Amino acid sequence: MANKKAIPASVVNEIESRADAFNKKHMVKNDCIYVPKIKGKYVYLMRTLRNGSLEHVCRLKYDGDIDDMEFAIYKYSIEAYDPSEWFFDGVKFVDGTLEGAMKAGLSAYPV
Repeated sequence: MANKKAIPASVVNEIESRADAFNKKHMVKNDCIYVPKIKGKYVYLMRTLRNGSLEHVCRLKYDGDIDDMEFAIYKYSIEAYDPSEWFFDGVKFVDGTLEGAMKAGLSAYPV
């Protein structure tokens, strides 16, 4: 089962590269950047805060296609990721890509 395996190193490198490119293009005016944290088949998109701590934004589930990942927004009200939540600012950006998830996160949780 491919979805039980960790994300391959080559895909992790691509995720990190794409996050870096997004940060350089979209986060220049902000005092924060996206930091992807990889754990198993999940990509947790965190953002740095001005004080240096990290905040939860969203999670992507990798099932073999870097451009078709399952999205889950972080809900602070329940302190968990919720893949069934589709009523938030930025949902229109969710398209299965890392970039779409980061845009959705910026809209849901403005900086």
